[in-house]
Amino acid sequence: MGEPGKRIGTHGVTCFSKMKMFLLALTGAYVAKSLSGIYMNSMLTQIERQFNIPTSIVGFINGSFEIGNLLFIIFVSYFGTKLHRPIVIGVGCVVMGLGCFLISLPHFLMGRYEYEKTILPSSNLSSNSFLCSGNRTQTLTPTLDPKECSKEIKSLMWIYVMVGNLIRGIGETPIMPLGISYIEDFAKSENSPLYIGILETGRVVGPLIGLLLASFCATIYVDIGSVNTDDLTITLTDTRWVGAWWIGFLICAGVNVLTSIPFFFLPKTLPKEGLEYNADVTKSNKEEKHHEKAKGKKRGIIKDFLPFMKSLFCNPIYMLFTLISVLQVNSFIITFTFMPKYLEQQYGKSTAEVIFLIGVYSLPPICIGYLIGGLIMKKFKITVKQAAYIAFCLSLIEYLIFFLNLMWTCDNFPVAGLTTSYEHERIQQPLYMKKNILAECNKKCNCLTKTWDPVCGDNGLSYMSACLAGCENSDGTGINMVFQNCSCIQASGSSSAVLGLCNKSPDCTIKLQYFLIVSVFGCFIFSLAAIPGYMVLLRCTKSEEKSLGVGLHTFFTRVFETLHLLIIPKRGIPAPIYFGALIDRTCLHWGTLKCGEPGACRMYDINEYRNIYIGLPAALRGSSYLVSIFILKLLRKFQLPEETDSSETELAEMKLTEKESECMDVHRSPEFENGRELKTKL
Repeated sequence: MGEPGKRIGTHGVTCFSKMKMFLLALTGAYVAKSLSGIYMNSMLTQIERQFNIPTSIVGFINGSFEIGNLLFIIFVSYFGTKLHRPIVIGVGCVVMGLGCFLISLPHFLMGRYEYEKTILPSSNLSSNSFLCSGNRTQTLTPTLDPKECSKEIKSLMWIYVMVGNLIRGIGETPIMPLGISYIEDFAKSENSPLYIGILETGRVVGPLIGLLLASFCATIYVDIGSVNTDDLTITLTDTRWVGAWWIGFLICAGVNVLTSIPFFFLPKTLPKEGLEYNADVTKSNKEEKHHEKAKGKKRGIIKDFLPFMKSLFCNPIYMLFTLISVLQVNSFIITFTFMPKYLEQQYGKSTAEVIFLIGVYSLPPICIGYLIGGLIMKKFKITVKQAAYIAFCLSLIEYLIFFLNLMWTCDNFPVAGLTTSYEHERIQQPLYMKKNILAECNKKCNCLTKTWDPVCGDNGLSYMSACLAGCENSDGTGINMVFQNCSCIQASGSSSAVLGLCNKSPDCTIKLQYFLIVSVFGCFIFSLAAIPGYMVLLRCTKSEEKSLGVGLHTFFTRVFETLHLLIIPKRGIPAPIYFGALIDRTCLHWGTLKCGEPGACRMYDINEYRNIYIGLPAALRGSSYLVSIFILKLLRKFQLPEETDSSETELAEMKLTEKESECMDVHRSPEFENGRELKTKL
């Protein structure tokens, strides 16, 4: 009798190991997909500047990921469960790698990046032709070939980025629904929250690595190796600076392909955790397989689809939870997608510094919160109804903390003619009114009024260019250039200026620290509520509907990332797109391409930007809590499918425990002991 027991024990250890191997591989896939996603969001500002496109198009590029996800999410979620799920997930990882490679391709196909500047290295112009000179009779304008202008205007290389992001969305489709359903099918119900907490932790580790990678790449000039960086007249904090965004996408492509390898060696199915040591497992597996074959012949794969869809649509808790997710996801996508740009404009920091701070302050508390949430669910065996109340209360607390961000605000950069007058008085006028770019001190200079090449004067005021500051002479080269004899700069003892915008007040740095500290507490509380909330979604559906339920839930959150009734009537636009269009309306000054066409925005009205950035997500999230109250009321009346399944499971476990106790009693009985002693003597 000893040998069979050993085989069963070895089989149990093997199944245990394979489940852990799948969990490890899926965690790696979560890390890879979140690494790619957060890196994409972090580099949106760099992509905007590289291709000189407005924020609305940047939002469209970012929204293409959701479109790619929508194309296959429902079918993959349902039909993927009938196929080899680990292999389908592995193929998805490979497709994500292909999408990341395609995103980086424009860098190798287009020429060098040429930023907007008044200092033109042309041989037919004098060294000080970009400065104030009353002798010029017309505005300095570079002579360009009309064909070159046409080529610049019609350049659509950003389409490669959009298509690559769409393919990345297609590749990510099977990872979450098929991975979660695989764990729910073959893991103990009490272990499932912990496993999902580990996965969510992986989804936080990925962004942490992605933000650090983005911060590093943003410090490297986009054309590193092909230009002399000493000749650059811009710094990291300049809104014209473009980092080497393409390097990170090549790294993401390699990581996604590598994480796909383990899935091709994992089995299609596993025995349920906790049943490996049951002597009847072989018999039950055979019966289950026979039952599945009979059921498949009778009904078929496709015939189950519509009944499952009907069951989910008739599930009020599931549908209300999906509605909450739609509102919440809209809010979070807006917040995280445009956070780097917001912090840059609000506190005057570089992209690299902002991305690094987001990673250091936001992601570790989220990671810790996910783990603690999963452990609490496992340790105390919290029911679905208790989990719903916990998720609601914690999420509401985090929502109220979010409003503290209205306290840590800074004013606009002081730019003469845009946000302040040339007398250093703040301009109190609506955005749509005409700006007074010219003043008495520079009217005779014949300056370019649309070109953005800012300088900082000794008086603490910034000017759109050295010419508009009235500067007549310059000294030095590159970023160390100093402008002198500036008629518009009224400072005691000096009237000089240097390249770049003036720094914001030291108070802004302190307020940024407050903002980040608040985000630490907010992120921790949010992540602590995430696992209980997600368990409500999983446990409110039947076991055979889980994969389709997760996929359909993802589908709705993608497709309804719109608020077209509130923003643009009779039109449905993904959240990043319409929000990007709203941000474009706050632009104070647009960049100018060589041929006079508008490019990327160089400066925003931060007060209007802040109202949109904080106000719109707050309104979306606030409405979701009204729906949450209905879910809490429904949970009091309805018995969830998971509660029925869990009661049956507990009954089976009790019977199994009774059998084990009987076996132990037999082993301990005097008759068994006497027989064993007699066998030993013989």
